[in-house]
Amino acid sequence: MIFVFIGLLISFSILYFLSRGKYDGYIKSLDKREYPLKSLIPIGLFIMDAIKYKYSTKYDRNIYIKLSELYGIKNARYYLRIYWGKKILYLIMALLIVLLFSLGMEKINFGFIFISIAILGAVSYGTDRELNEKLRKRYRRIRIDFPDFINKLTFLVDAGMTIQRAWEKIVIDNEGDRPLYDELHRVWLDIKGGKSQTEAYEDFARRCRTPEISKFISVILQNLRKGNAQLVTILRVQGSECWEMRKNEAKKLGEEASSKLVFPMMIMFIAILIIVLTPAVLQLKGM
Repeated sequence: MIFVFIGLLISFSILYFLSRGKYDGYIKSLDKREYPLKSLIPIGLFIMDAIKYKYSTKYDRNIYIKLSELYGIKNARYYLRIYWGKKILYLIMALLIVLLFSLGMEKINFGFIFISIAILGAVSYGTDRELNEKLRKRYRRIRIDFPDFINKLTFLVDAGMTIQRAWEKIVIDNEGDRPLYDELHRVWLDIKGGKSQTEAYEDFARRCRTPEISKFISVILQNLRKGNAQLVTILRVQGSECWEMRKNEAKKLGEEASSKLVFPMMIMFIAILIIVLTPAVLQLKGM
């Protein structure tokens, strides 16, 4: 087993030197906080390029859709390659760690093989779960910010602005880096670029994929097509509903935070018990 470990370690080193410098420009835009092993991702990219992977499976299409929601359709293909490069890198590193542990064993049994396969499966699943978690957080942030947006829009429309002009003002006045306002800015750019308002708003609803925004866009589209004298009233009612939703979301976040504290507190409690009881147990043994 030691020869397998050494062979894999040598292969990893060779791949590192072969890929080093080749993808520097390609990975330059990646955020170091989001990709802590950014400098090693070229190893995975090199392997995927070497086998001429087509990124055309059903799994790839599913990941592509999720990445397009996170980073936009224009960047989805790029991040799909990065996603695979990262996954391959993590699998290689997990395999190296498994083989390293095997060096201390006299004989490799079925149990160790099963655990090793489970670890590799967990690493592969972990990258998918991480992506799903990013999407979940994105939707949550959109839902939390949406009530504030709809209230601003209602106020401006009530003051005499058109939907498009009010939308534009909100986008220009906002300087924060939030998913909802990124999407609002994208709608504004699409309309400025010649896309029809109807198409731009429908695309916005599809990207955000939240019930509140879908309902809001249906109201806006109805106003564009047929007009609606009660538009401000309807928006106010929906704004109130969204604020209630936001309160429930905040409550849910608080409950999740509390549940996450249970496990660390249990560990601390066990540690305190060990510290307190160990001297007593040792004293009893000495009697």
